Amino acid sequence: MGGLRLALTLFTVAPLGVSRVDRQTARTAMACAPLVGLLLGGVLGGAALGLRGAGGSPLMAAAVTVALFALCTRALHLDGLADTADGLGSYQGPEKALAIMKKSDIGPFGVVAIAAVLLLDTSALTSVFSRPWPSALGLVAAGAAAGRLGATVACRAGLPAARPEGLGALVAETLPRTVVTGITILVAAAAVLADPVRGPLAVLLAAGVAWTLTRHAGRRLGGVTGDVIGAAVELATMTAWLVLATTP
Repeated sequence: MGGLRLALTLFTVAPLGVSRVDRQTARTAMACAPLVGLLLGGVLGGAALGLRGAGGSPLMAAAVTVALFALCTRALHLDGLADTADGLGSYQGPEKALAIMKKSDIGPFGVVAIAAVLLLDTSALTSVFSRPWPSALGLVAAGAAAGRLGATVACRAGLPAARPEGLGALVAETLPRTVVTGITILVAAAAVLADPVRGPLAVLLAAGVAWTLTRHAGRRLGGVTGDVIGAAVELATMTAWLVLATTP
């Protein structure tokens, strides 16, 4: 249970205390990340559908969902996306790029990255919330689960931490690649319930985006950081929702 509590602590604002945080607990937490995404997507998607039932438009429901996801995750993933975009966009060496990522301010690459992701998320969810509520709820939850799978992918063996401290150092390389592959298959199989074709496709593409980003970060930065993991979550979520929003 310690790993699940840590996952809820890392990926939501849930005030859950964790008595001990070690590599084993971190391993379980990263394996549970898609489950946390599923729960978060179900709750927030349900709240947005309540707004739809009260007469809100699909666009309003989409905007509220995006805002709630940011609030309920402390906007940490968005912050990680911005920092990663600034660091990688600087085209500096690993040391300077990591220093840029540690700064508290946001540069132009970060601003554009956040704006693009929020706009695309809102656009995709507007389409999703135009559908009947059972379908919409399943698509929101499936996309959120696929997005948190990005964190699982980022913690695969062979991709070290870029720094000796921080979240990246705690969770990097905690999951064997076979475990990551197995979790990806499980999430893709579960996504069939949301959409028999687009569900698994969304999960696989989201995992591919996370894998590509973290592989690039490994080459440029020497490994992953908490910011890179957050960026992987945001880009994977966006990818999944865009795929799921396509017209049947």
